Amino acid sequence: MKRGSILQKFITNSPEETEAVAERLAAVLGGTEIIAMFGGLGAGKTAFTRGLARGLGINDGVSSPTFALVHEYSGKFPVYHFDMYRVTSWDDLYTTGFFDYMDNGIMVIEWSENIEAFLPEEHITVTIKSLSDNEREITIEGAKKI
Repeated sequence: MKRGSILQKFITNSPEETEAVAERLAAVLGGTEIIAMFGGLGAGKTAFTRGLARGLGINDGVSSPTFALVHEYSGKFPVYHFDMYRVTSWDDLYTTGFFDYMDNGIMVIEWSENIEAFLPEEHITVTIKSLSDNEREITIEGAKKI
């Protein structure tokens, strides 16, 4: 997270509203950010990524890269969508090619809690907390005001 960064909180009531928050974030990105996503299974991390991608002009279907580890998308900026669910060590992280993607586009990382110790100091943190079946609390830290 950036020092002195603002903390922004949103409550959404549907996947579409979650995507809309992400589209707003996309509008303030410069093209080389690292977005570390935190949240449990089914919290809405992939929905958030879908909205972010749409906000960057990406029309490809966005899906969770659970088995592929990374999906690449082309739009206003390249987007590299990682899933770190099965990554448990520095060696695992290194074999994903993670470090080769830095500074080459926007990196969106699901299950960042598994690699938190290896995240660069400057990153955006997105935490999605499930409040009920449809309601989510989204906290964004390290980004410009959206």
